[in-house]
Amino acid sequence: MAHPVDSHVGARVRQRRTMLGMKQFKLGDAVNLSFQQIQKYEQGSNRVSSSRLFEFAKILRVPVSYFFEEMPANALAGRPMSGRARKDFGEAATPFEQDKDPMAKRETLELVHAYYKVRQARVRKRIFEMVKAVGAASHAEALAGRKRREP
Repeated sequence: MAHPVDSHVGARVRQRRTMLGMKQFKLGDAVNLSFQQIQKYEQGSNRVSSSRLFEFAKILRVPVSYFFEEMPANALAGRPMSGRARKDFGEAATPFEQDKDPMAKRETLELVHAYYKVRQARVRKRIFEMVKAVGAASHAEALAGRKRREP
């Protein structure tokens, strides 16, 4: 069973790699590993050594501390996750519940990556404002629907 810290570090590697639009095989090539080994690190099934973590930090252009940020309480306590709890977690059994941490979702990472591919700041700003407006309208609609159902 993966230790929660290993799962968290692996999730942060995956998150950053995806944010950069980097494929597993490209990260693996950069550190002389197979993409399967990268998968195992990202899933938390293999523990990342400090020297490997240092290499990842250089390639992914983040400080080593990035991999430990936003550590969930179960990892800080050092308790291994139960098999039942793991099934409810993200695509690689991360310590983040997908519904509670949208930054752990691949969809979010891909959206951010695509957003920053838009070179014109003015266009990016309009996309940002549009998404905010649609989100606010959707949220208001959901709240209105709940109020109608409550006695």
